[in-house]
Amino acid sequence: MLTLRKTPLNAVHRALGARMVEFARWEMPVQYSGVVDEHLAVRSSCGVFDVSHMGEIEVRGPGALETVQRLTTNDASRMDVGRCQYTLLCLDGGGVLDDTVLYRLGGERFLFCVNASNTEKVLSWMVEHAGKGAEIRDRSEEFAQIALQGPRAADVLSRVADFDVETLKFYRFVTTVLFGSEAVVSRTGYTGEDGFEIYIEPRRARALWEALMEAGRSFSIKPVGLGARDTLRLEMGYPLYGHELDEETTPLEAGLERFVAFDKEDFMGRAALLARRGAGLKRRLVGFTMVGPGIPRRGYAVTRHGEEIGRVTSGTFSPSLKKPIGMAYIRNDGEEPCDSFHIVIRNREAAAVVTPPPFYRRK
Repeated sequence: MLTLRKTPLNAVHRALGARMVEFARWEMPVQYSGVVDEHLAVRSSCGVFDVSHMGEIEVRGPGALETVQRLTTNDASRMDVGRCQYTLLCLDGGGVLDDTVLYRLGGERFLFCVNASNTEKVLSWMVEHAGKGAEIRDRSEEFAQIALQGPRAADVLSRVADFDVETLKFYRFVTTVLFGSEAVVSRTGYTGEDGFEIYIEPRRARALWEALMEAGRSFSIKPVGLGARDTLRLEMGYPLYGHELDEETTPLEAGLERFVAFDKEDFMGRAALLARRGAGLKRRLVGFTMVGPGIPRRGYAVTRHGEEIGRVTSGTFSPSLKKPIGMAYIRNDGEEPCDSFHIVIRNREAAAVVTPPPFYRRK
């Protein structure tokens, strides 16, 4: 029987009455008060998430930048110390090994935050392809990670942190001290709202969580589980690895070409991506809104004129918009523009309209 890993906050989640589920071999809270309630709290005020299951891998040494440039699609040479960058790791064939947020900790130090389900394979791949003068180190056990998200997130963090939160710009981070331990605080997130992601020693995670909950009490802060994390990211059209991204899917099909720096020196997958772009894409990722009440789910067929043209990758009922939304890969065969199609739900075709993400725009 598989023994699930537990985050340093497992006992806290249980005390709060969270419903726990298996996710990427971790026991994680999927909801506390309810997905819709938690979702709306983040959109209107703030919520706190335990994302300690995410992996952290450091690349350091005199050859660190050269190695990072070869492993990633984006251009890390543009990063100053203290900057974050969304980037992708691609295989030789152009498929996505993982999508990640990269932190430049120093002139010769970079930290990758990788998806929990991919940490081991990414680590092995990085070690295999690292250049000279670059040390690859798995630091996942050294960090707990807590996300604070929502329009009141800065108000809450300012009551806990010892630096001027408002000076921290989007996709920037600072290294500071929280509860006697060094911590990394970045203005990043996966919800579309203002927010922060905080990396701290596991033994300090509970103190940080409780301090944030206390500081946010007057703002009706709520703990938020994986369920609302998913609906929040889907309203923004953010990809989720294993749904919109995988080893058979390129960044081009996923609409992420803006994160591929073809003008930098050679990187993993570059030749394959250039060839794919030159030949034309056979499929593309689209967002859609259901016309009626049916809720689309991953794997549902997408049809047009009675013919299957794709599959749903993610779908849900949007708590903010109060209607079903989703994303799907559809055939890109050069026919007339596709602005509507059907989703097969319980053997019946339900009408949907193509809707470019984000579905929700921050107020």
